[in-house]
Amino acid sequence: MTTIKDLRTIAIVSFAFAAILGLRADSRAFSLEAVEPGFWKLFDRNAQLTKVATGFGFTEGPVWDPSGYLWVSDETLNKIFKVNTVTGQKQEIISLGDPDGNTYDRQHRLLDCASVLRAIIRLSPDGKTYTTVVDRYQGKRLNSPNDVVLGPDGAIYFTDPTSDLPKDQKQELPFKGVYRIAPDGELQLLIKDLVDPNGLAFSPDGTKFYVDDSTERNIRVYDFRNGQMSNGRIFGYEVEFSANQGVPDGMKVDREGNLYVVGPRGIWVWDPAGHVLGTIVVPEQPANLAWGDPDYSTLYITATTSVYKISTRAHGFIPYL
Repeated sequence: MTTIKDLRTIAIVSFAFAAILGLRADSRAFSLEAVEPGFWKLFDRNAQLTKVATGFGFTEGPVWDPSGYLWVSDETLNKIFKVNTVTGQKQEIISLGDPDGNTYDRQHRLLDCASVLRAIIRLSPDGKTYTTVVDRYQGKRLNSPNDVVLGPDGAIYFTDPTSDLPKDQKQELPFKGVYRIAPDGELQLLIKDLVDPNGLAFSPDGTKFYVDDSTERNIRVYDFRNGQMSNGRIFGYEVEFSANQGVPDGMKVDREGNLYVVGPRGIWVWDPAGHVLGTIVVPEQPANLAWGDPDYSTLYITATTSVYKISTRAHGFIPYL
């Protein structure tokens, strides 16, 4: 079985091999590929992809801060950075074993999926220290938290596959779950029948919850009410996601409920009814994305060794802050 860690290794080795041969690492050309006319309501036909910063190991977990920078995890260098989105300058904030997805809680404090710690952690305001929010379910250690989002009820939701479980440690839970951290700190298991839960997002009205499965290579949607999920089903029609070109990973939604999901070759855009509208083809295989800039109409994309951005006609939905 090809795991997320395997795909990360393939991507890094491929780019390193290209560099040895003197080839451009970004030899895959950027393009906007529409499947449905509605794609052009979200993107200008002449929109360009800009490289914001590069020189990372493997980028993940982008989160925009209104003061003008982007939080970025580097799973290879084991650090979290602040990236100036104008100059591209990156500032190391904290060293942390295999940081992954990030989000803000309702108090605007940064939360991180710390895979090596097998925990959800909260960074201090200056980002230099952290506290553990949760690291166990019913006395057993979590697997390797992957991605995290703030819910409409103020609770924190995260996925817990085994893709980044340290090789010298064993899996203690017999499933790969999706969890809810209630505002009072209680940890609740919501979903445990997915093979490899990864990216997750809520619809803007808070009634739908989306989570993708990187092994099954599909997206599921659940009805959401009062902190509970029900009626899980495949979202839209199934697409052949080829593992050697990337798998479903990070996802975000815009204010109209369109989904932007990492997949083969770039970012796949779906309408709320489950139709693929088109793809943003990115030079490096992406892992995650975030809305940013003052009007939240710019998509920031973490893609292997770099961070990219593209302006859109849409406006991002920023969860419940």
